[in-house]
Amino acid sequence: MTRLTSLRNAGALVGLALLSGCATLQQLGALQNVDFDLRGVSDVRLAGVDLTRVRSFNDLSLSEVASFAAAVTNRDLPLDLQLDVVAMNPSDNYADARLVEMAWTLFLEDRETVSGVLDREFVLPRGTPTDVPVRVGLNLVEFYESNAEDLFELATSLAGVGGEPKEVTVEVLPTVQTSLGPIRYPEPLRLRYTAGG
Repeated sequence: MTRLTSLRNAGALVGLALLSGCATLQQLGALQNVDFDLRGVSDVRLAGVDLTRVRSFNDLSLSEVASFAAAVTNRDLPLDLQLDVVAMNPSDNYADARLVEMAWTLFLEDRETVSGVLDREFVLPRGTPTDVPVRVGLNLVEFYESNAEDLFELATSLAGVGGEPKEVTVEVLPTVQTSLGPIRYPEPLRLRYTAGG
């Protein structure tokens, strides 16, 4: 973010806050201190197969290998996973925060894949980490031109059960509830995690 953009964003927030008084100014300032972190990836499934029970392509049954190969040939290999995002509202913040929406975009090894919006509401108590799980589903062959075994190894790396380390990034844009109504963060936050290895 450039200094000019930052100043403009800060000025806009302050201008809104002054409309409803000092308490709202304090509240907005506190909400901007909420930290978000990507702690891991869990519940990884490739074409419906739970990858926590296998460590390599050789652990698959013949029918599973045939199923994966057919899925790649048909260009329909669904990968489902959960991004374990955690929000931390510092204990010295002015108030508890309420996350009412969060737009997200998933990057695998810096390659943009799918986007979505988490529209559940989460209360973020001061001083207590709050889990904000993000469910993701994508067709892996839309983003990677590889054979069934290579795509399987990519998925097991994400599951943390094998393969080379993979960089997972989620770009999030939280919206928090204030006395002025919902306020969206001025800039997306990039959260990184290294899976596998």
